[in-house]
Formats: sequence, structure tokens, C-alpha cells
Amino acid sequence: MLAAVVGSGILGENLAGGNVAIALLANTIATGAALVALILTFGSISGAPFNPAVTLADAAMGGIRWRVVPAYVLMQVLGAFLGVIAAHAMFGHEPFAASARVRAGAPQLLSEFVATFGLLSVIWGCARSRPSAVPFAVGAYITAAYWFTASTSFANPAVTLARAATDTFSGIRPQDAPGFIVAQLVGAACSTALFRWFVPVLPAAAADVLVPGSESTSRTDAA
Repeated sequence: MLAAVVGSGILGENLAGGNVAIALLANTIATGAALVALILTFGSISGAPFNPAVTLADAAMGGIRWRVVPAYVLMQVLGAFLGVIAAHAMFGHEPFAASARVRAGAPQLLSEFVATFGLLSVIWGCARSRPSAVPFAVGAYITAAYWFTASTSFANPAVTLARAATDTFSGIRPQDAPGFIVAQLVGAACSTALFRWFVPVLPAAAADVLVPGSESTSRTDAA
């Protein structure tokens, strides 16, 4: 996923001739499309969370066991950094470079809260009624959130950490990353609490329908 985010940001900026809107549009389309493809590809294996905030929220709702959360988060962060390395290698950059792109201030933090709150709301809402639509709903939401949030919707702590290591179009200054991560975790927690209140008892899900975040597609409960 990070190879798509960072790579499309590099190529978009290279081809846009200084037009930031065009570069962002290229970055947006590639990211949203990659998310759909990756969730469809890996959903039957791990649930395809790719996101520590989603993993923590899913554990809080009983979707996965807490004892596997550290391994999930470790792999999410490791995969994010490997994606940055891959993107940099494809475009002839050094493996890592601390970003100088400023993303600071209350509007940016509010944007990350809103972006992550919305992402978790999309996941929880769709997982209860139309689990098979989750990959497309998540891809569509992230594509839209790139444009309606001031931060361009990172909405993922692992993505935030990795994007601090790329001094390219999609980067974020390392000193700005902690604030983003706190806002993301708070947004995820608020959405999860809201949907726990909306639907305190989840309906049964068909055994052959993927519930993103679940450990196996054979689970018959979305909790």
C-alpha cells in the first residue's frame, strides 16, 4: 500500500509540472484503487486491516484476540516502511529520507480525527450489513477523504510513521507525526464507541462472507 501511496506521489509530482492539484489527483486515484485491490487480495488471509487503528478497534470489539494485536501492528509498520523502500527504489531515491513537508496545526489534527473516525465508521457500518462491499467502500472513502480533509487523510498510524521517512510529495515531517497518530487513535476509538452504542449486539454473518478484521473467513460472528 505504501508503495502505491509514495510511488504515485512521486510520479504524480514529476508529471504534474508544478500543478499540485493534478499531483494530488494522481496520488488519490492510485491510493484508492490500490486499497480496493489489496483488501480483496489479502482479505481472505488476514482480514486485510493494514492499519493499527483498525486492528486495535477490532480487538476492542472482539473481532481478533488481543494476544495477536502486537504481531499485527508490527507487521503493519514493517510493511509500511518496506513499501517506502520499494517506492524509493523504483524512482531512484535513497531508501529513507526524513520528510520536510510541514503538516502541523489544529486543522490538520482535526482532519486526521475526522478522516479516521469516518474510515472506522465505514468499516463498522458496512461490515454489519454488506461485508462484501467493505473493500470498495474503504477505497471510495479514502479517495474522497484525500480531498475533503486538510491533511489529505492519512487515517493510519503505520502509514503516518512510514510517510515521515519519505521526503517526497506524500511525506510528513517526523515531528508532526505523533500528533497525527494521536488524532487517528482518538478518531478510531470514538467511532468504535459510537457503533458499539448503535449496534450493541452484532448480527450473525454468513460463514463464507469476509468480515474485514476477522482472523478467519470461517467465523460466523462479526464480533
